[in-house]
Amino acid sequence: MGHDVVVTGMACLCAAGKTPAEALAALGRGECRLSPATVLDSRALAFPVFALDGECFPGGRRASARDTFALARTVVHKALAQAALPPELLADAGLVLGTTAGSALHFLDAYAASRESGKGILPAAREDGQDCAREDYFASNLALAMDVAARGPRLTVTNACTSGADAIGLGRDMVAAGQCSCVICGGADALSLVPHTGFARLMISSDEACRPFDRERKGLNLGEGAAALVLESAASARQRGAAVLGRVLGYGSAADAHHFTAPHPQGRGLADALGAALAQAGLEAKDLAFVNAHATSTRENDRVEGHVLLQMLPRTPVWASKGGTGHTLGAAGALEAVLTLAALNLGRVPASTGFSASDPEIGLSPTQEALSVSLPYAVSTSLGFGGGNAALILGRGDA
Repeated sequence: MGHDVVVTGMACLCAAGKTPAEALAALGRGECRLSPATVLDSRALAFPVFALDGECFPGGRRASARDTFALARTVVHKALAQAALPPELLADAGLVLGTTAGSALHFLDAYAASRESGKGILPAAREDGQDCAREDYFASNLALAMDVAARGPRLTVTNACTSGADAIGLGRDMVAAGQCSCVICGGADALSLVPHTGFARLMISSDEACRPFDRERKGLNLGEGAAALVLESAASARQRGAAVLGRVLGYGSAADAHHFTAPHPQGRGLADALGAALAQAGLEAKDLAFVNAHATSTRENDRVEGHVLLQMLPRTPVWASKGGTGHTLGAAGALEAVLTLAALNLGRVPASTGFSASDPEIGLSPTQEALSVSLPYAVSTSLGFGGGNAALILGRGDA
């Protein structure tokens, strides 16, 4: 018999704010904190980004694995502090974190070195003599587990832009199956020239603020951030008297198997993922207070996702939060899960920053003003390059 999975700690970092409450409040005010891309690198193309301030990077921004590790470490420690796990529970806790970068964080440095040396891309030597592979995210995940003294299973998820959502889904399944009483999960991605340049080359970056689902949308703005949840069995939380901040009720994952970057025209994978998440949660469309949509502001993603949501959840309000956070890549699914729980607990969903005019090709308009919600459940959707799709069904915490 499966275990009910509850959230006893959560934290986030993004351009909108450094706590769930702060970020949700900024989104509620419709704030759009774009920065010039030069905050990333003087070589960056002129597409603005949602960047974090330098305080989030001890020792300064390095545009390396250490930036992503710094963000992940901050949110994990904050979430654990809120959960207040006893040492014996933390000792056996699992750690599942998502990122889009994986072991390719140093690809730019490796490529430059290969051009200069003519000896190929790997291994890539650094000026300090260290092999780049020693700082990849896999090693960082191990270092983070050691840092917090968690000795349970450790996983790194690198599944494009569904990575953060998949990490939470896997963590949920581990607790539900009784493999772990507690799992720390989430996602993190710092800004890097590789995705910044790559999205520009794909002609899906916008030179102005992104506009999710809007008729005049031009593309996405990259962002950076991190989010973490402490998941625990309901029995464990009840036994130690922990506050329940939310619930992870269902998770679905499905691949389009259609195209290297473009989503399936009918959103086949997203529909399958959403259906699986609802089935696992034992809920129907009528039970959902709202959807926190992936809504990147790209032409195809918004069109496909909009059609699926209209078909499967025709009367469910849709919130698009990336107009105030940017697309945080591997952190996006985790960040939006935290924001979804914060909105459920507040009983209020913000307007969708950046949206002003409905696109007749989509036929869906996200929230245009703050919306009070009473139903206790919501869904967060994620779509990723390679055709990955994920959906998380989340529940309100205890009052």
